[in-house]
Amino acid sequence: MEGPWLATHDAAAVERAGYAHLALSLGSGEAVDDMAHRAERKGILVSKARWTGDGFYEAVIRDPDGNLIEITI
Repeated sequence: MEGPWLATHDAAAVERAGYAHLALSLGSGEAVDDMAHRAERKGILVSKARWTGDGFYEAVIRDPDGNLIEITI
């Protein structure tokens, strides 16, 4: 991830240049919905499945280490 609004050297910054998340394609909207529902039951769902402004159907979950994983079609 990059952009002028991101800190480049501040380790405490919430958003900084570099790795932001991992994205995985699950192949279908049904698969995204299913995984999002399972993640919600486990308490690891960050963002429910939705169509984004840039045309992606996605949900976001958090792995045990705190990394964000975007699940998409």
